[in-house]
Amino acid sequence: MDELGRKTVDEFKAADKTPVVLVLDNVRSMHNVGSVFRTADAFLLQGIVLCGYTPVPPHRDINKTALGATETVDWQYFPTTIEAVQALKKAGYLIMTIEQAAGSVMLDAFTPPATQPLALVFGNEVSGVDATVMKEAHGCIEIPQSGMKHSLNISVSTGIVVWDIFVKLKAAANKG
Repeated sequence: MDELGRKTVDEFKAADKTPVVLVLDNVRSMHNVGSVFRTADAFLLQGIVLCGYTPVPPHRDINKTALGATETVDWQYFPTTIEAVQALKKAGYLIMTIEQAAGSVMLDAFTPPATQPLALVFGNEVSGVDATVMKEAHGCIEIPQSGMKHSLNISVSTGIVVWDIFVKLKAAANKG
């Protein structure tokens, strides 16, 4: 652990966080939820908001893929995603959904705000982000895709989007 430079749970909790929160809108798979926890841990994100029927820790199927990240990453639960989005907006977050939609900005063209925290809403594995949440958000980010399916698993989408935004935020911080 020491050679790899890994943080302890206490060091993780005390560390400065990447100003990004992940919002899961009725994600049904416990394995996807666990994977999102690992991604949030890997990039030292502020936290995760679990909404609707998204499963919550503790649960062995979440832990199976989270590998301890449910102990490091702060999380909270809201009965509906719209309540979570409204609370995050009130707290000053820029709310961006991750979806294929008219008017979306491609991920490679999206510039995360340097001075405002960001909340990224990921939707249900089949139906995506709820339409009312889409209307309440400040905007929509789309992952450019060239294949036939134009569909990625939520855990893969989360990894791609978070990595891209993490790199952009780090580059902006190094310039300033």
